[in-house]
Amino acid sequence: MSLQDFKSILQSGGIVGAGGAGFPSFAKLAEGADTLVLNCAECEPLIYTDYMLMREYMADILEGAAAVMANTSIQRTLLAVKKHRADMLGLCDGEELSSGIFVKCLPDVYPMGDEIQLIYEATGRLVPPGALPITVGVIVYNAETACNIAAAVRGGAPVTQKWVTVAGAIDAPVVVRVPVGMRVRDLLKQLEITPPEDCILVDGGPSMGKPVSAATALVTKTTKSLLFLPRECYAARDKSVALEDMLRRAASCCCACSRCTEMCPRNALGYPLEPHKMIRAANNAAITEKPEMALNATLCCSCGVCAAVCCQDISPKDVILSLKGLLAKNKMRFAAEKDKTYQPSADRKYHLIPSSRWETMLGVKKLDRVPALAEEPIAAARVELPMAAHIGAPSVPAVKVGDAVKAGDVIATPGAGLSLPQHASIDGVVEQVSEKKIIIKAR
Repeated sequence: MSLQDFKSILQSGGIVGAGGAGFPSFAKLAEGADTLVLNCAECEPLIYTDYMLMREYMADILEGAAAVMANTSIQRTLLAVKKHRADMLGLCDGEELSSGIFVKCLPDVYPMGDEIQLIYEATGRLVPPGALPITVGVIVYNAETACNIAAAVRGGAPVTQKWVTVAGAIDAPVVVRVPVGMRVRDLLKQLEITPPEDCILVDGGPSMGKPVSAATALVTKTTKSLLFLPRECYAARDKSVALEDMLRRAASCCCACSRCTEMCPRNALGYPLEPHKMIRAANNAAITEKPEMALNATLCCSCGVCAAVCCQDISPKDVILSLKGLLAKNKMRFAAEKDKTYQPSADRKYHLIPSSRWETMLGVKKLDRVPALAEEPIAAARVELPMAAHIGAPSVPAVKVGDAVKAGDVIATPGAGLSLPQHASIDGVVEQVSEKKIIIKAR
């Protein structure tokens, strides 16, 4: 089929990055790519979603990658996995898993799942600051995204379920398959998990995940894990400070030691990102009038290394996020200078943090256990599907209250521009429809 037809299949299936910001997968496909990198690094501690998919559903991952290669100009796929996980799975660096699909073992360091770090380690190519991976001929998909592509190409199946690691300070960590839009409190009830009172719940990893309420949170297409983190551990404390308080702390306590910049993974790649200068920019009253002063903030991947190494308990990451918001409001971002060459630091490898050390720094090492796999999918009595569940324009509802739907039915069509449809994730009856969400109750 043509590239456009293949992209239409991915768009019709509502496929997004299964572990990132929710970028529509069809929009990544473009002429000029020669390499597909499957991000199986599972950058963050405690998460075993991709590990379980590789262990139990490798055939689907390979089928999805093969479909991408067959319908694009891509000539090879690299299944990029950290060395210790590769050992657990019996995979060897350079091993050919299928025609044109090879294992690429990554060093056991943090943040190896960052797209820019991943591409550099897997291919030796450096994506210019502010550019997209396609500029160096690379497309990156998550392992689960590859599985979803395989299902869409094989039989037109849209994304209606999500694989999620439920772990942390609980007795029995587990990887489960959950209907998209299921309420987290319903999931925990079915798993017979009572949220520990001395913990916070995080959607995502302990470093980059966001605290959520078990009472109101939903499982979305980008929910890769739900982790219970003890409040006394660094990972939880780092997420408990309000942005306004952090900005005040940065203004009064930063000693300009520049350790955050020395340890910044993007800076070590040669990117012009200097977190200690970003703190100064945030404290400059003129920044609201001249947001271009902080353009470099858009180069930050929010890995959190800068916060963990700060001797003054400041989170440059949070300060940079505030600057990113200002830049987004003004529709501004960093653009690399034409013909300028960026080179990684010669000392880069000495600045990357071993994965085991990172777990210790976060205070979660004792919580790292291989979870069980729940083979049967979880059933949901009710799902809530946001229309803005992906990067781009929100979907447009196409059903009305009282309509009977089956799992996989289109309930919302793509909006204008970059957008995706939404699908019912359970059989049921539409209970509520608005521009923001659709609620379906099981029959």
